[in-house]
Amino acid sequence: MNSNDRCKMPEQLRNHQGDERKVGVEIELSGLSYDELVDHASRLLEGIPELASRYVTKLETKAGTFTIELDSDPIKDLDLDDERLPQSIRDLSNHAMDVIDFAAERIVPLEIVGPPLAFTRVELIEHLVDELRELGAEGSREAIYFAFGLQLNPELPDLEPSTIVRYLQAFAALYDWLKSRHQLDISRKFTTYIEPWSSRYTDKLMAEDYAPDQASLMKDYLHFNPTRNKALDLLPLFAHLDSELLSDYVNDPRIKSRPTLHYRLPDCDIDNPRWHFSTVWNDWVVLEQIANNPEHLKELRELFRKAQTFSFRNLTHSWRETTDHWLKQHGYV
Repeated sequence: MNSNDRCKMPEQLRNHQGDERKVGVEIELSGLSYDELVDHASRLLEGIPELASRYVTKLETKAGTFTIELDSDPIKDLDLDDERLPQSIRDLSNHAMDVIDFAAERIVPLEIVGPPLAFTRVELIEHLVDELRELGAEGSREAIYFAFGLQLNPELPDLEPSTIVRYLQAFAALYDWLKSRHQLDISRKFTTYIEPWSSRYTDKLMAEDYAPDQASLMKDYLHFNPTRNKALDLLPLFAHLDSELLSDYVNDPRIKSRPTLHYRLPDCDIDNPRWHFSTVWNDWVVLEQIANNPEHLKELRELFRKAQTFSFRNLTHSWRETTDHWLKQHGYV
């Protein structure tokens, strides 16, 4: 199967304006130098690179602007040639920066940040990832201190509270299943920036009668999860919906306003020949399909609530096993 055939598509491909929905993709990796990654990506994406700042290159392509960068603000912003520094330090700056560069490219991930791509164009990322693997790109498994991720920023079909809630409920139901499939590396398992939502929040979210308006939806989430460090981060979406309300709970300059979810859970296992971008994408499509199938979502929520009660079955079967069985029974996997 070639890369154009691997990525499945959800039924809900268009937003409320009739335009095809888009997704941003962020890929963290190592194994290549910064310059090598820029050169390879420029060739593979048929783009023109332009150095925007230290360790940040903009790559103009027909699909939009990709950004290739070292994922560390202190190193990107470091300037040992600053005229405010003593001359003795500035004289050593070239040698010092060479040492810093050598170390940084082996410890700090390189990152490719894609433009918003139409869902039907994600095979471009599938091809890019496969080619970079062949060129020596490495993922989380290569060192205990690596914790590289592959993040999706899918645009929602619309921004109605009821639509957002359906997606959140589908994610809450599928979290254990998704984690078992895409959160494989031990270095990622010990990180704190991909935590599950508060169990008290998921209990509220999955209640049979949960139907909040926008403000209540935001307040409920932020009361229990006032942080970016979640496997499904809602703060960019909330910044887009109501930045003033968000600022009552979180004030973080790293939050970027956008009408998307921010799915941060998956590893980047790029050097594994059995792993592909579509490995992650197709499981997200499962979530998409359930979120837009009211009967199946209702059934899965009922199972989720039952799984929280004390019973012999719940003692002998995990929620992940129950989810896996349900998904197979309903033809999702």
